[in-house]
Amino acid sequence: MRYFIYLSYDGSAYCGWQRQPDAPTVQQTLEEALGTLLRRPVAVTGAGRTDTGVHASRYVAHFDCGEEIGPVARTCYRLNSILPSDIAVHDLRRVADDAHARFDALSREYTYYIRRSKHPFDRNFSWQYGVELDMERMNEAAARLSDYRDFTTFAKLNSANKTNICRISSARWTREGERLVFRIRADRFLRNMVRAIVAALVDVGRGKINPERFAELIELRDLSLARGSAPARGLFLSDVEYGAEIEYDNH
Repeated sequence: MRYFIYLSYDGSAYCGWQRQPDAPTVQQTLEEALGTLLRRPVAVTGAGRTDTGVHASRYVAHFDCGEEIGPVARTCYRLNSILPSDIAVHDLRRVADDAHARFDALSREYTYYIRRSKHPFDRNFSWQYGVELDMERMNEAAARLSDYRDFTTFAKLNSANKTNICRISSARWTREGERLVFRIRADRFLRNMVRAIVAALVDVGRGKINPERFAELIELRDLSLARGSAPARGLFLSDVEYGAEIEYDNH
């Protein structure tokens, strides 16, 4: 029996989602907690990687279980009592036995937060950037992203991607209180891609480059042109979308 597990986590203390030999990761922590609860080794497959220090407000993974899990609310409660305070499980759903948290995802959304003023309670969850940014110009540049497919310029060096093709369906900045919020949705993302895009858009907002130059950087498909990377602490994986066909297997 296969289950999708829905969770959120503060990535500050972890070296990303994916299990590593000698570093704490979210995947390893979740597998150990599930193993303790179910009294057997459990392998968990996530919807994708998040890098060191990156957070998730809505992450999805799947695991297999030999028998049906009991009441969802009680199971989530017991699992959360085992997990550390920086990881929280919100739901479990029975899915078709061939449903896959990574390969069946139709789209993913990332959200990035920038705060101009210093704020001690938001320091781990936003880029505290004390420069005024022109959000209108940043949105003018961000609107160009959906015109392109090859994002080699924003790929991570030596990431060994089979392809740098991504289809971005939306990308926009909004202002929420004292924070600027960037939301971007695509069928897939390259490693470090969102943070590289944010860094370039901040350069647009500062007037270092204009929206036309931003588009030109994409067109050149040269990762040596990327203008740095925004800090991991401001980035959240905020949604993973699936089709209805993966939900509940009633057979």
